[in-house]
Amino acid sequence: MDERQINYSGFLALCDFVDEESARHMFRIDGDSDLITFFHLDDERDDILCHYGTPRHSGRYPWGSGENPYQRYANFKGHVKRMRDEGFSDAEIAKSMKMTTTVFRAKLSYAEDEMRKQRVLQATKLRDKGYSLQAIADRMDLPNESSVRSLLDQKSSQRTKQTENTINMLKKAVEDNKYVDVGGGVEKYLGVSSTKLKNAVLIMEEQGYKTHKIYQQQQGTGKRTIIRVLTKDDVSYGEVSKNKDKLAIPEYYSEDHGYTYEKLEPPKPLDAKRIMIRYGDRGGSERDGTIELRRGVDDISLGKALYAQVRIATKENPNDPNPTHYLKGMAYYSDNMPPGVDVIFNTNKPTGTPAFGKSSDSSVFKPIKAGADPHNPFGATIRDDDSLVRAQRHYIDKNGEKQLSCLNIVNEEGNWGEWSKSLSSQFLSKQRPSLIRSQLKEAYDIRQKEFDEIASLTNPTVRKKLAESFADDCDAAASHLKGAAMPRQRNQVIIPLPDIKENECYAPNYNDGEKVVLIRYPHAGPFEIAELTVNNRYAEGKRLLKREDGTDALDAIGIHPSAAKKLSGADFDGDTVLVIPNNDKRIISKDSLDELKDFSPDYYQLPESAPPVDQAHGFHKQKQMGSVSNLITDMTIKGADEHEIARAVRHSMVVIDAEKHHLDWKQSEIDNDIPGLKTKYQGGPKSGAATLISKASSPQVEKARRIITNPKRMTPEQRERYYNGEKIYEPTGRQYKKQNKKGEWETHDSVVNSTKMAEARDAFELSSGTIPETIYANYANKLKILANEARKLSIFAEPFTYSPSAKQAYMKEVKSLNDKLFEAEMNRPLERKAQLLANKWVQAAKEADPTMDADDIKKLRGRKLTEARARVGAKKTLIEITPEEWEAIQHRAISNHTLERILNNTDMDKVKEYSMPRESKTMTAAKVSRAKTMLGQGKTTSEVATALGVSVSTLQRALYE
Repeated sequence: MDERQINYSGFLALCDFVDEESARHMFRIDGDSDLITFFHLDDERDDILCHYGTPRHSGRYPWGSGENPYQRYANFKGHVKRMRDEGFSDAEIAKSMKMTTTVFRAKLSYAEDEMRKQRVLQATKLRDKGYSLQAIADRMDLPNESSVRSLLDQKSSQRTKQTENTINMLKKAVEDNKYVDVGGGVEKYLGVSSTKLKNAVLIMEEQGYKTHKIYQQQQGTGKRTIIRVLTKDDVSYGEVSKNKDKLAIPEYYSEDHGYTYEKLEPPKPLDAKRIMIRYGDRGGSERDGTIELRRGVDDISLGKALYAQVRIATKENPNDPNPTHYLKGMAYYSDNMPPGVDVIFNTNKPTGTPAFGKSSDSSVFKPIKAGADPHNPFGATIRDDDSLVRAQRHYIDKNGEKQLSCLNIVNEEGNWGEWSKSLSSQFLSKQRPSLIRSQLKEAYDIRQKEFDEIASLTNPTVRKKLAESFADDCDAAASHLKGAAMPRQRNQVIIPLPDIKENECYAPNYNDGEKVVLIRYPHAGPFEIAELTVNNRYAEGKRLLKREDGTDALDAIGIHPSAAKKLSGADFDGDTVLVIPNNDKRIISKDSLDELKDFSPDYYQLPESAPPVDQAHGFHKQKQMGSVSNLITDMTIKGADEHEIARAVRHSMVVIDAEKHHLDWKQSEIDNDIPGLKTKYQGGPKSGAATLISKASSPQVEKARRIITNPKRMTPEQRERYYNGEKIYEPTGRQYKKQNKKGEWETHDSVVNSTKMAEARDAFELSSGTIPETIYANYANKLKILANEARKLSIFAEPFTYSPSAKQAYMKEVKSLNDKLFEAEMNRPLERKAQLLANKWVQAAKEADPTMDADDIKKLRGRKLTEARARVGAKKTLIEITPEEWEAIQHRAISNHTLERILNNTDMDKVKEYSMPRESKTMTAAKVSRAKTMLGQGKTTSEVATALGVSVSTLQRALYE
């Protein structure tokens, strides 16, 4: 027996204190001594009698021992605190306790949750006995009354339930499925944080459950995917390995980040008797695409939102086992509901159109396709973010039971205002040259400033990475030709106000009385711009778009239906517009073209017996829309008259609805003489884009190639261009074989897709010489030069050498970064697996429904990829660099190679924030309080923002985030 003496912290380090009761009998101490005598025993000796005690406390047993069920957590936390006070790092504490840092943090987090639960319980009992807040603080040794208030807060008692409820949910999942996938990405599917899920799994391991790491070899790559599987303790690794096909993701999700869990459910159909249809000839056309809801009805409540884009399942026959149709549109509350009606569906279809028809054209409600996913039969993208984890919502009924809502939400208030805030060339090129020039100059100046900041960075690897990314961004910008946003420009979703004046709008994010213009894409010209005066005194607008507490809608604008009609026929089912203040009249708008005022694409309606338009004429919506949009752009830039423009716009209106409403687009092409317009303005009936604006992003196919960066493999001419920042390519020589219509195999060169602007060394090669093109060509060339300058920064970056002494000084941060990098890189094979699985599903769906257009396929790809990632546990794991870790990077505590890999797997916007810190405007608590008071007095969001000297977006972040 080997006798040693250690101090108390050393004693703690030798024990796993979750199992302290059995461990402590192996030690003995003398009275209150700070030293403990430790006997190292032979493994086979089990008859040793030892005594134990603790320093700084009298008595035989540890302080706080007894029947307190939270004692183990108090001990654990206390031990960790003492060791931290003595200078031990968490990694050292975890190692001394023979556990990983991940397990250590999970236990500590769980201990904190359990201790907080105990403190909440104790404070609640004392309050129930009549103790004052100060008395409770004194009794519980808390610093002040506010600490007691925090414990008594109802939310506080719920904070500790996330891990506990997640554990209970996982136990149910194991009971249901036996083998449960708990790997990366599953937390997104469940609606909780990855940390919360990991902690729950670790605690379950403490309780006797098992996790198995199953390895799956990837086809084609040879690499292995690790799948983490949770099971009961009696399930062996071999059993799990043999049943990989039975692995299940928990069929639960949380709407409140882990406080409660629900099983995924098919949509709850709304009784058709509760729905009233307002047909087009009875006022429905003015609100087409909207769904009015009765206030105060739980199963159709929008929660805190004022409006949302929704899907509502329904069925004609109550005896049908599943819903057969659904309502699609923008939902908001109405106070003018007929008795017995909870939902009004507004449609432009005429009276007599059946509610439950067989097709979208012959039915008010949309039929659900046969074989649709029962959990998402609408084909809408299910959102996956913190504010809206699932489309499904729940409510508590009058009996206190949780019930599924009839509303399935696709987008809700606050989702629309986050979209792009730039000016597309489709709009800007059709404005005055002075506006084009100023917005392109501003866009370039922003990029020039960013380049100067990148060039000033001291970390060569970060500078190199940011410079490469910046160069690619400049190349893309040269093709897309977007101008800088106008001041206070915002995307807003449109809500119908049929009784407001045609030239007015209700827009709480803008100043009362100011002029604003509304722009919608696709945009044909100034005659599709609505210029309106803001009227924030309009009572109906306030009723719809203002809450009881005085706060305004985040991203909505109320307009007259005639304004929507001018906006290239916008609908009220979730369509958005770009709203720009125009008090200075910098943006020109014109009256609607006379030849478009009474035109309806339905003039080209085909009989139901006619074959689908794509099968009859080889129609491809995206291709035809791109062709006619380019034609309109080229015609406008080259000075076409209004009659000619009207012909092209009429045809575009037919094309955009051809598949949806079964229209004869070929006859429209003939009637509007589109070949004649193409000959006059583009050089021939089959010619394409003819101006720089339409050519810039047009596709150009090149033989397969790769970028070379080794100057030794370049010709002298290539080497000179390379050192000037140009990209240098070499052909790969790749080929493939394809069977022709005769069944013969042909050899073809592999190709890559590029754009005409990307391949042009001088943007003027694409110009026909007009003034707008000249302005854009100069802008594009300046961007190309800036991109080359950025690549030169990358080429001539000095070598990065890491500091061994810094590595020692930042050992904790280096370890953390390496752990995060390992986890991020582990996702790559899973992502490949998800991509393959999603592609397989999409291909099967395309074969089953050949009528899907590019938009349908794009949405389908997004949905299937999300589903596939959840299925295989893949996720885009970005390394979150902490300020301390960034400090370690700046002091060169990691190698150049490691830093490059980290930068390839992190959020470069965050790196930019660290590298180029900018002042961010925030609001003090006093300003927030003042803002709420002003809003309660009836002021609009715009008026309050102006009074407080902040932007509307800054005010909204302070109020709602």
